[in-house]
Amino acid sequence: MSLTPSNMLALGTKAPNFLLQDTVSGNYMSFDQLRSDKATVIMFICNHCPYVIHVNSEIVKIANKYKSEGVSFIAISSNDVENYPDDSPDKMRLVAKVLQYPFPYLFDKRQEVAKAYQAACTPDFYVFDGQDQLSYRGRLDDSRPGTDILLTGSDLRAAIDNVLQGKPQIENQYPSMGCNIKWKK
Repeated sequence: MSLTPSNMLALGTKAPNFLLQDTVSGNYMSFDQLRSDKATVIMFICNHCPYVIHVNSEIVKIANKYKSEGVSFIAISSNDVENYPDDSPDKMRLVAKVLQYPFPYLFDKRQEVAKAYQAACTPDFYVFDGQDQLSYRGRLDDSRPGTDILLTGSDLRAAIDNVLQGKPQIENQYPSMGCNIKWKK
């Protein structure tokens, strides 16, 4: 496990479209189908990363809260499953069902989506406004595994609230930190 920060894609970037298979339903879904005209949150996550495991409960709480306000959530795993079989689509489906993910959990087999979003780690969070412009990228909050800092989702919650209320984002956006995406060789 290598602690890796987000690449911090440029704010204002238009959300790259994609077409990926949802590991729960088996359906192929695109950004255009899943996006919201209010706000869309894209999360690069995986099954085995201790940083993702640490935040899973909070991302489920946040998604459940904001879905009722018209915010769309999309989780994507881009890890190399040949070398990291715990992140295979079958195991993704199981994790999504056990944790009751209220969002699609898409598999980026070719890793093209992670590259288009310049994703570097898991978890990595992106918030797009209703015009699909990047408004926030970075961390959930400042809690990490092994620290005594409570998990609150404060950074991501503030970013979503700012988009929904038409307020400017905080200027100091901190990168997420987690396991590096497991790139194919």
